Formats: sequence, structure tokens, C-alpha cells
Amino acid sequence: MVRNHPNKIKNEDTLFPLKKTLQVKGKLYRLDEPWVMGIINTTPDSFYGPSRVSVDQGQVIERAIQMVAEGASILDIGGYSSRPHAAHISEQEELNRVISVIDTIRKALPEILISIDTFRHKVAREAVLAGADMVNDISGGELDKKMIPEIGKMGVPYICMHMKGTPDTMQQLTDYENLENDIMFYFSNKLAQCKNAGIKDVILDLGFGFAKTIDQNYHLVHSLDYFSTLPVLILGGVSRKSMVYKLLNCTPAEALNGTTALHMALLIGGVHILRVHDVKQATETITIYKQLYT
Repeated sequence: MVRNHPNKIKNEDTLFPLKKTLQVKGKLYRLDEPWVMGIINTTPDSFYGPSRVSVDQGQVIERAIQMVAEGASILDIGGYSSRPHAAHISEQEELNRVISVIDTIRKALPEILISIDTFRHKVAREAVLAGADMVNDISGGELDKKMIPEIGKMGVPYICMHMKGTPDTMQQLTDYENLENDIMFYFSNKLAQCKNAGIKDVILDLGFGFAKTIDQNYHLVHSLDYFSTLPVLILGGVSRKSMVYKLLNCTPAEALNGTTALHMALLIGGVHILRVHDVKQATETITIYKQLYT
């Protein structure tokens, strides 16, 4: 059982660079090194099968404890698959999939940070009440206009991702006047919305694989320093995605090596949080990155 989060800031520690801190429910955390966010899906149709868990309490606890032991600082719980053409589920079904899992993890691991992966404000609210610490929204509030105001009311960090359209339509929406400028404009507007809603901590996710071609995804990796001027944390989610397995002509199950290579590129580019299926390998990548670059 994790008793103390290793990066929790003591009361006497007060001054740290903005990009290196995260405030969660009155506690301030320092990111002295990149963090790993472990993916736990309660969906039967997520694109990578081994990331799925049932709502069985024993299986949930086992997976969560393993990820924390391997170095995860955050566990991201999702109950609605965002892969193209995934089955639509009701709000109640999504709640049924995630609330008991969050409750189980919170009781077993009281100090671990938990994220709820949802674009619905009601699911976000219920998840936070059940013990989640932050909200990870693939739509940046576009699929539910009440999301950003709700986050402001709850006072939790908000992970805001760039996407156009919906998971069903995004692959037809890959035209940009200028990829970096368009995404920067999107985030500038979102940060203003978040500020107006009273959200104190925003984490930005460039949305690799969402409304972007393979070439555009890698162009963004190459251009990460363009977004480093933003006074926020940056999250990178590339784990076993099509930008890896399609490029390498393999399957998601065979995409770990490519994912690890890409994780190193993200770290070099300045990403603060890696969202991953394979925590141990991501943690090892961070260790090597630190040896080389810090």
C-alpha cells in the first residue's frame, strides 16, 4: 500500500517554477522529474486489450498496485472507449464502469493520484466525489459545454486535449492551415476559458492520434518545443497508438518497442507526463533520460 506520495511538497517548500508544480485538492506536488500516468480501462472495447480490467475488486487492486509499484504517479480510469467507431454507451453505463473502480483504488491506495478519463461533466463530478483527483477530457469541453464550468466548481486539475470533431469523425478532420499555430490558437482559447471558469491547474495534451495523420503526429513530436512556452504542464499520450503500429507495420500488441522510442523523443521535447499502458518500461525510459539530460 502506498502511504505517502513521493512528490508531495512539504509545507516549508513554497517556491517552484510554475511548470513543475501541480495543485490537487489543497496539496501541492512538485514534478522534479517526468511523471508516468498508468492507463486502466474498464471498457470491453479499448483498442489495446491488456489495458482492460473488469469491475472485479481483486483485479482492479492488483492492476493498480502493480502500476504504482512500477512507478506510476497517476492512474487514469476510463469507461468510454475513444477509439474510432467504438460503441456508444449511456452516461449511466459509463458511471457503472468507473465509479466502483475509483472507489476501490482510493480505498486500497489512499495517496495515489487518480484521474477520470471522460468528456461528460456528470461523470466527472461523480468520479471526483468518489475519489478522483483530476479530470482528463479528450474533447477539451467541446463534447459537453458544461465540463469546463464544472471543473471550475470542483477545483480540480483539468487535462485538456486537442481534438476536432468526435472519435467517429476525427480522421476526416485532418486539414490545418498551420498545424502548430492552429493547435496553439485552440489551446490559447481553452486556457482563457479555464481561467474564466476558475480552474487553477490545466495540463495540455496535444492529442496524438486525434484528428491528425501519422505525418502530422510526428511533426508535432518534432515541434514540441513550440508549445513549451505555455505556462502549463504538457502530457504526452502515444502509447501503442496507430502512429506507432501503423508506421512499423505491426499490431498494438507488438508496439511496445516503438512506443518506448517515442517516449524518449517526448521527454527530450519537454513533455512532463507520459500516459502509458506499460508503466515499468516508461519509468525505465525516464531513468535513462535523466541520466543523459539532467
